[in-house]
Amino acid sequence: MDERKFGRIARSRREFLRQIASLGICLPACAELGFASFLSPSPEQHARPAPPPVKTYLSRDDDQFLDDLERTTICYFWEQANPQTGLVKDRCNARKATTDNAVVASIAATGFGLSAICIGEKRGFISLNEARARVLNSLRFLWKTLPHHRGFFYHFANVHTGERLWDSEISSVDTAILLCGILCCRQHFENSEIRDLARAIFDRVDWTWLSEDTTLLPHGWLPEVGFLPYRWDYYSELMMMYLLGMGSSSHPLKPETWDAWKRNIFEYDGLRYIGSFAPLFVHQYSQAWFDFRGKRDRYADYFQNSAIATDVHRRFCLELGKQFPDYSDDLWGITASDSETGYVVWGGPPAMGPIDGTVVPSAAGGSIPFLPQPSMRVLRNIRNRYPAAWCTYGFVNAFNPLKNWYDNDVVAIDTGITLLMAENARTGFVWETFMKNPEAARGMLRAGFKTYQSPGNQKPGPPSSAGSPGNAIADSPTG
Repeated sequence: MDERKFGRIARSRREFLRQIASLGICLPACAELGFASFLSPSPEQHARPAPPPVKTYLSRDDDQFLDDLERTTICYFWEQANPQTGLVKDRCNARKATTDNAVVASIAATGFGLSAICIGEKRGFISLNEARARVLNSLRFLWKTLPHHRGFFYHFANVHTGERLWDSEISSVDTAILLCGILCCRQHFENSEIRDLARAIFDRVDWTWLSEDTTLLPHGWLPEVGFLPYRWDYYSELMMMYLLGMGSSSHPLKPETWDAWKRNIFEYDGLRYIGSFAPLFVHQYSQAWFDFRGKRDRYADYFQNSAIATDVHRRFCLELGKQFPDYSDDLWGITASDSETGYVVWGGPPAMGPIDGTVVPSAAGGSIPFLPQPSMRVLRNIRNRYPAAWCTYGFVNAFNPLKNWYDNDVVAIDTGITLLMAENARTGFVWETFMKNPEAARGMLRAGFKTYQSPGNQKPGPPSSAGSPGNAIADSPTG
């Protein structure tokens, strides 16, 4: 694997999304695909959002399928990590897993890996002693050795030494993903040293430094030039970061930061939802850990919002099937991924990136809690009809049956979101474990979340004045 080719994948992903957001790009294809509106609706448009997709449930066969998938994907986070540092490789060639000599780890991959260990121990795939020892090594290394600045970590590091790689930035959102994994371990393992280390690492993060002169958090910081000029200002995976910062007891963000970022309204095929000019993963990542079921702030029920956005993406792919005949109810899902020509940030609606019929398994895999049966239909179809899309660690990152192209690589964050969402769809384990942390509960409280009765939610609460039951978006969203 040529690591130089993929060296700035994650940063490139976000740079591309920033360009789209800043320019308000809507590619010509969107008109052909029925994309009606992507900003706040006019009075002539629907006064209320359409109802969310009908709730469906997993069958016993689905559960067994996901058990096999989880067992396989957990192997990635166990085998492609350094046992002494706990750092997890950003990606690896899954066709040559035992000989892959890549040294690039990412802190986001490590965050997913720590949660994967919790799932693996719970499921009996990893013994308690082995899991606990690996987590302790990881937390000790993060606390004592891995370079950081005011508690935030560099995006990429050497998997063996922790040395900063590729002049990568101190990353705000990737640190947040790492913290989510750490907090999962704190609650899952009944071990005093794990609890103490997790608390110390979390409390060291200086959110007030990150927000010193702004309510919109910067994407990162470079020791050579200072803060990056870009802000987390549109709906995306940013929710976990803002909530963690507000939940901090040592260096908390001010509550008004939750209201600072924009929640633009999109509409497609009669469905309204809060979204971004971004791939499907932005609707998944925060919800891998934070449990938004049966809760809403004054803007939205974000769980239902993601369910609607996922169903919109499915319909978008079905419409694309007129151009790319591999897309169907049995095979849909495009999100930032590898392609035959390199890494591409693509998805929609509106159509973004040079869509060519490529399928990304994590698009459906990370959506299982939102659309269980449609997502499972895709995953089962890939497993049964496209054997070259399956590898040592489960699904490869992407494939294109129209071109007979199948990726060789597994990308940790995409494998990770599939794993965590599979377990959440089955048992809610990651949600329930993570939400036991006072930082998580405090962050959502300060953001103004309230429970309410919502049809289709797995975890309904008592009614509240937060909005009409079943509506994803409040009547007059602002922000």
